[in-house]
Amino acid sequence: MPETPFTSRRGLLFGAAAVSAGVLVTGCTSNEPSEDKQAADNQPAADDKPGKPVTIGFAGPQADHGWLNAINDNAKKRAEKYSDVTLEITEGSNDTAQQIGQIETLINKKVDVLVILPADGKALTQVGLKAMRAGIPVVNLDRIFNTPQAYRCWVGGDNYGMGLNAGHYIGEKLKDKPDAKVIELAGLDNLELTKQRTQGFDDALKNYPNIKKVARQAAEFTVESGQAKMAQLLQAQSQIDALWNHDDDQGVGALRAIEQAGRDEFLMVGGAGALSAFEAIKADNGVLKATVLYPPTMAASAIDLARALGQGKGVGGLAEFEIPSSVTCYSAVVDKDNVDQYMSTGFK
Repeated sequence: MPETPFTSRRGLLFGAAAVSAGVLVTGCTSNEPSEDKQAADNQPAADDKPGKPVTIGFAGPQADHGWLNAINDNAKKRAEKYSDVTLEITEGSNDTAQQIGQIETLINKKVDVLVILPADGKALTQVGLKAMRAGIPVVNLDRIFNTPQAYRCWVGGDNYGMGLNAGHYIGEKLKDKPDAKVIELAGLDNLELTKQRTQGFDDALKNYPNIKKVARQAAEFTVESGQAKMAQLLQAQSQIDALWNHDDDQGVGALRAIEQAGRDEFLMVGGAGALSAFEAIKADNGVLKATVLYPPTMAASAIDLARALGQGKGVGGLAEFEIPSSVTCYSAVVDKDNVDQYMSTGFK
């Protein structure tokens, strides 16, 4: 998912996610009256009450994947909630030159704040710097720019945390099983985010000496690759106890391969927060028992933070005068016990 402060979200490919940022980060700017949510020394905190009008420019990549569609929807719906916010949204593009041009147009329009999910964080760093130098604060969403000078605040997901929480969930389920075998269906191996997810997963499993990861296969964040690579894993492993799949989209294919192979002796944990995964978890009639989130609600949080910046307000629940310089969304585990809470955030 991102260039978290260290990477690049699916390079810019697809997404995974859905949720907890809404619960977690949008709480940042709070929906409660300001008298109940003051920063230190009575610094005003952003809330739902109309304040100074703010024009927010929003620029993202082409919504060619469910997660990116959800990013756009979350930004638009959040902006509509505020009568004091005007959202200037560009037509998404994966062409870096085109996206740079769109952002430069927003700079020339003198919007108050920019929210940018760059198609390529490195390639768009200069235009982020240009906006900041023009006095327009930038909220950098997900794929991070090369320098903190190019943004006022970064908001994104936690790839290492996805792996860590998936590993702990599986570990707790299998901690009493001797010689438990686990396999991993990863994403694109040339992406830093995939390495981070695997590292988190491996680090979590170190806490469970009875569990061994016996196989790992990289897929491509697509249904087709998920099906093909999962079939290979199942052929090679006659008996397993758990599977972690990095992405719910490729998980659709993985589940097809599992069904075709007639295998059901193990539990599966997904990654992202797709609606299809939530529905399967709720039905509880297959191997998919949980998914770890990479929430597109981070876009709603970015709008909240941009509004606070534009109004010169702090963040409810924090004592500081200013909004944070970075917000990392938590990769919550969604299983049958809490899936109803997250269902409305699932992306298609």
